[in-house]
Amino acid sequence: MLYYLFDYLEKQYQFPGASLFSYYTFRAAMAVLFSLIIAAAYGKRIILFLQKKQIGETIRDLGLEGQKQKAGTPTMGGLIIIMATLIPVLLFSKLDNIYVILLIVTTLWMGLIGFADDYIKIFKKDKGGLKGRFKVLGQVVLGLMVGAVLYFHPEVTMRERNSTKITDDFQVELVQGEEIKSTRTTVPFFKNNELDYSEFIAWTGEGATGYAWLVFIPIVILIVSGVSNGANLTDGIDGLAGGTSAIIVFTLGVFTWISGNYIFSDYLDIMFIPNVAELVVFIAAFLGALVGFLWYNAFPAQVFMGDTGSLTIGGVIAVIAIIIRKELLIPLLCGIFFAESLSVMFQVGYFKYTKKKFGEGRRIFLMAPLHHHFQKKGYHESKIVTRFWVVGIILAIITFVTLKIR
Repeated sequence: MLYYLFDYLEKQYQFPGASLFSYYTFRAAMAVLFSLIIAAAYGKRIILFLQKKQIGETIRDLGLEGQKQKAGTPTMGGLIIIMATLIPVLLFSKLDNIYVILLIVTTLWMGLIGFADDYIKIFKKDKGGLKGRFKVLGQVVLGLMVGAVLYFHPEVTMRERNSTKITDDFQVELVQGEEIKSTRTTVPFFKNNELDYSEFIAWTGEGATGYAWLVFIPIVILIVSGVSNGANLTDGIDGLAGGTSAIIVFTLGVFTWISGNYIFSDYLDIMFIPNVAELVVFIAAFLGALVGFLWYNAFPAQVFMGDTGSLTIGGVIAVIAIIIRKELLIPLLCGIFFAESLSVMFQVGYFKYTKKKFGEGRRIFLMAPLHHHFQKKGYHESKIVTRFWVVGIILAIITFVTLKIR
């Protein structure tokens, strides 16, 4: 909103300083500052409101140290993250940008699913929360919407790289790359590191590439569901999901800035995506909200994000990665989420297999998800969180390295 206001003031009245709002970097700086202030200043009020309404976490007895002391801690703190993200975005973003619109919808949609889950757990006294099939349905619908928009919307394009040609008089001429619709994405660690999803159905015959959405949209659905569930599983101890997500979001912010900057994308030989730079404002606000939330969520937590926060975080991270064509980096960048999800899958799968074969279920880990395994081994949760953050930073650095290693 402020962008349009100051744009009008500059054009009509040459208002001093109004031109600053034409720079997305300035608006991103303002967004992260405002989101931090909102999360820190109003987060406490939201926590007090949740306490007043007795919206507290019901803790299952898993035999973990310090677990009982957490009973009654306010949950649904994801509302702080959502509020501290959306308010600066509405103030400082170009609200007609298709990528910004897509992320606002993602935030609200996943927040609504998470809120419904937390509401059922707390007010309906149903520890299972929202039925799994409804969660999956919500994730599938979001993936379907995101995939359809990114495939069919005319403003979602990428620019081909510049090339040279020899003219009739033997002069070298630069040919400017055109903006095109494409389902190409980035493949890390490989030379000529681009993959076009349409190649998966090219074998069916000429013209088949026009149906690439039959491949692209299911992949988007799979990524959105996987990352949101991974973030949800990671949210098990104080500060783990929030801090890990902040590292991931910062990394995606850098990739988004590069992908939206013609000079740097050309220098690093990666895709230039027109209009995606505006996404930096959203990412800055989201990062500020996560860091501000950690003020209250760090050990010992004064509030839990609940599914309202964790599902939203995972959904937003997935959509950002898909938009900037870096979704194949998710297993690396979101390695913590990936490991937490795999630990549950292996634990459940091995337990069922051994129960069927030996008549008694056996376990790979002392407890799943993975962070609970380390708690069972006697590590304090703050040490587990710090070490997971360190691993997350290492994974982020390796992700940055993929810009040059091919």
